[in-house]
Amino acid sequence: MLKIGNIETKNQVVLAPMAGVCNPAFRLIAKEFGAGLVCAEMVSDKAILHKNEKSLSMLYVDEREKPLSLQIFGGEKDTLVEAAKFVDKNTNADIIDINMGCPVPKITKCDAGARWLLDPNKIYEMVSAVVDAVDKPVTVKMRIGWDDEHIFAIENARAVERAGGKAVAVHGRTRVQMYEGVANWDIIREVKESVNIPVIGNGDVKTPEDAKHMLDTTGVDGVMIGRAALGNPWMLYRTVHFLETGELPGDPTPREKIDVCMIHLDRLIALKGEKVAVREMRKHAAWYLKGMRGNSVVRDQINQFETRDDVFNSLYSYIDEVEARMNEIVEVG
Repeated sequence: MLKIGNIETKNQVVLAPMAGVCNPAFRLIAKEFGAGLVCAEMVSDKAILHKNEKSLSMLYVDEREKPLSLQIFGGEKDTLVEAAKFVDKNTNADIIDINMGCPVPKITKCDAGARWLLDPNKIYEMVSAVVDAVDKPVTVKMRIGWDDEHIFAIENARAVERAGGKAVAVHGRTRVQMYEGVANWDIIREVKESVNIPVIGNGDVKTPEDAKHMLDTTGVDGVMIGRAALGNPWMLYRTVHFLETGELPGDPTPREKIDVCMIHLDRLIALKGEKVAVREMRKHAAWYLKGMRGNSVVRDQINQFETRDDVFNSLYSYIDEVEARMNEIVEVG
């Protein structure tokens, strides 16, 4: 099990906090597919304090998602602390996570996200101020460093621990790497060996076997899955099952994928309204369709649609064709 402060999860599998993706519609699916902990997409401290309507809506937590971590970011201590206090008192999240890994220039230019990786002293100052101001456990998600010349992963993780942080998630890439190249699990292992708080490993976990390999080789307390779960929550279920039993469940059928895709869309509609949800679902539909033969036509159609019914009809017409082709192959064989 993974224990963060007084919060216990039922397994070691964690859904990563992906911007533009990890809203309640997707998080609830991830929870239903077995994730022990789900993390919400990051929210700006200043947007929270300015009572930005969209940002405040991102703090909504469905009780069925719990335990859940809400992630905030910012570059100034005063605003970060005040935002953390708001989250602490006004949401039913279990954990407050501080983003220290976002590599996007518009975030790092504000002295937020991955910019902190260059200064362990700032990390200690910021995290300790937040810890002192809230009751919920505080965690940090970070990268191993800014670039190959500035990898302070051990110093930074120790600063988090010294400041009272209850866990640290480590993405095995530098800020300069963005999402390219190979994640460095050796440094994740060194971080785990250097602190006593739980460490969650992140980066290049593409299969259930990868998750087990990360746990076995780095000794981390939990494994965080991000892009591999996009359009594929079965990755979470299969990983949990594999870690618990050593057995690898089969892949879902095309129809099973589309069934969950529509559940996802319906939850998004309930959350954001049909027009916004259908547009937002375009990228998700492409992920659910990934790997299915001849999906480019249906993807192009969905990118033009504005209504749920159009998406529904297009997806299931495509799946009917896919299954007909599969049946022909079986009969010929």
